[in-house]
Amino acid sequence: MIAYPEIDPVAVSLGPFQVHWYGLMYVVGFVAAWWLGGKRAARIGLTRDDIGDLLFYAAIGVVVGGRVGYALFYGLGQWASDPLWIFRVWDGGMSFHGGLLGVALAAWWFARKKNLGYLTLTDFIAPLAPIGLGAGRIGNFINHELPGRVTSLPWGMPFSGMGPQPRHPSALYEALLEGVVLFVLLWWISAKPQKRGFVSGVFLLAYGGFRFLVEFVRLPDAHIGFIAFGWVTMGMLLTLPMMVFGALLIAWSQNQPVDVKVNDAS
Repeated sequence: MIAYPEIDPVAVSLGPFQVHWYGLMYVVGFVAAWWLGGKRAARIGLTRDDIGDLLFYAAIGVVVGGRVGYALFYGLGQWASDPLWIFRVWDGGMSFHGGLLGVALAAWWFARKKNLGYLTLTDFIAPLAPIGLGAGRIGNFINHELPGRVTSLPWGMPFSGMGPQPRHPSALYEALLEGVVLFVLLWWISAKPQKRGFVSGVFLLAYGGFRFLVEFVRLPDAHIGFIAFGWVTMGMLLTLPMMVFGALLIAWSQNQPVDVKVNDAS
């Protein structure tokens, strides 16, 4: 068993002003996306300024979609009884699947403004996302969130307020798979121009597969529990359509043209 590292969730505190590590993880994700996106912006006829605008829309999609998604998927009863609860973002949290839908809508809006093909843009965005996803999971770990199920593996950790039993550090599993592994996979695949929709499909299928696997060792939300058969979680239920749609998109892309304006394989 490994002792859970005691890291103050507050990174910087100046009187009443506090900066939390979890919030800084969002900054890390967006700065990385801005830098990486600038390296490939010319591929689809964008400038670095356009990347800044794109990330502005994406940030709104992440925050609004993530919170509304959490309310719909995990806290509908609480939202119905207390409509203002949705604005208390510190109470309950955010949903990845809601954030994904929010970014998808933001990308649709941006693509219309720039007269870009929608899948051309999502193929461009997909490799930029994993660093932010991985950083967010590190933020979850610092906050002692996403506890895993009890394990006898040597890297199990006791979670605060959950007794002395060692548990899977599921947030670290997700940081590794959804962050590091997914980034390497997508950045490598997209190093050369691909057929339209292929990179987006790989993102959906790979993320879905990684998340589905981790759900087997991650505790379900206490107020929801297992939703079927004593092992199916809400995360699995929401992730399954991603995997199916990703596989269908990969198959569909095989009959599409290579979608790139500038032959830049940087």
